[in-house]
Amino acid sequence: MTRSDDDVTLDSAQDPLVLALDIGSTATRGGVHDATGRRVRGRQFKVAHAFTVAPDGTSVIDPDQVATEVERVLDAVTAEPRLGTRIAGVAMDTFAASLIAVDAAGRALTPCLTYADSRSAAAVTALRSEVDEAAVQQRTGTRVHTSYHAPRLRWLTGAQPEVVARAAFWWSLGEYVWARLIGQPLAGTSTVAWTGLLDRRTGEFDGELLAAAGIGAGQLSPPLDVTRPAPAVAPARWPALARAVWFPVITDGLASNIGSGATDATVLTAATATSGALRVLLDGPADPLPFGLWNYRVDGGRTLLGGAINDVGRAVSWAQSTLRLSPALGTVLSAPPSAATPLVLPYLTGERAPGWAGGVRAMFAGVSVAADGDALFRGIVEGVAMTYARVAEELHPAAPQVLEVAAAGRVSNDQPEWLQVLADVLGRPVTHVTRRRATQRGTALLALDVLAPGVDRAARTTGVTFEPRAAHAGHYAERRARFAELYDVAVGGEPPR
Repeated sequence: MTRSDDDVTLDSAQDPLVLALDIGSTATRGGVHDATGRRVRGRQFKVAHAFTVAPDGTSVIDPDQVATEVERVLDAVTAEPRLGTRIAGVAMDTFAASLIAVDAAGRALTPCLTYADSRSAAAVTALRSEVDEAAVQQRTGTRVHTSYHAPRLRWLTGAQPEVVARAAFWWSLGEYVWARLIGQPLAGTSTVAWTGLLDRRTGEFDGELLAAAGIGAGQLSPPLDVTRPAPAVAPARWPALARAVWFPVITDGLASNIGSGATDATVLTAATATSGALRVLLDGPADPLPFGLWNYRVDGGRTLLGGAINDVGRAVSWAQSTLRLSPALGTVLSAPPSAATPLVLPYLTGERAPGWAGGVRAMFAGVSVAADGDALFRGIVEGVAMTYARVAEELHPAAPQVLEVAAAGRVSNDQPEWLQVLADVLGRPVTHVTRRRATQRGTALLALDVLAPGVDRAARTTGVTFEPRAAHAGHYAERRARFAELYDVAVGGEPPR
């Protein structure tokens, strides 16, 4: 009998168990999963947090705060005496593109710079004049952008030279947490690839970019395959973890794909959390790599191809907290499209794929006196959908075998009606993956591939498949063309027409 991806009681859970942690933009979460990948009821916990942001592009979080949050999650999740020592492994994913300067004793010298920190925009411009960006991208799979280490380290060298001089290591958030908890900064291949310094074909660090960043390879953690966990360390604080091995930290993008059922090149994942992405898992590198996308090495053979979007749930949350919206937002999203809807570039914290304009900010066009909060909200959501479509357009030549778009994440679960807008803009069906915490599930499944390779996994749970409406194809084609024009104005610095 095929199992569904429902919660299971501890008494009914199939061993071995795995504890999966997910450090996202809005919270640290963790929970126990059984060998089929189902969540164990009552053994889940969440600690909310938020990035510290500022108009200059600052977007940071305190790494010691997050480490304490992880400890609280482990306390809560393992408190049930009936767990015994059934947990066989602990695995963690984090939001990608984080950076912390660490001294020789493992103490943080800086806050954790998040993917949305854009203070290195000037360093991006300078670095693009020094290196062949197209060649860099073909080697590392990444562009020169504020999300990656080379320009960030350039900026830090000028802004905080005393910190750079004291830094012994440059770790991601996950590495820092693991070092504090178990004394080992275990970095999975995907985590190291998100530095923008790793060759996507060889798995070696890129010499030209290391020199440009002003660091040596020894200051970075080596990429570890997720199939090679560290032995059990039996921390006294958590006796339930006495037999558990500890897996290298992976990025949320890889985990989201696995948790959404996008395990091969036929399924394209639309991640719709605070930030978002379109991603497809490939056997080997995409060759050649479209200039607007990234292609990360995630293990010895596979890569992730796609593009990240800074502001998805963040844009929705901003609208909900700033605008005067009606309670029936589902009705707003289900309504037929209108030419009176404002056109919005939803780049509150800058753009990543496909234009990589980290300094660009949100723009509203076509706002008349008749536009109310609901109209602006609809425009923001359409702008988010058109940003996904720009990524999808670049992705198609490199992954033409895609048959399904699977959408997962907070925005899709809270506002599923928006997936009809996305389907109309993309011009292809979009399936709603309804299981909450798909990213955390993916982290658990990757660990279970090692701990319980012979156990059948529970199938993902899905809801409605939204079909594109042919009657609206022309409207959205025209909107996308106008969106592209407005984008060119925003990036070029010219006044809007």
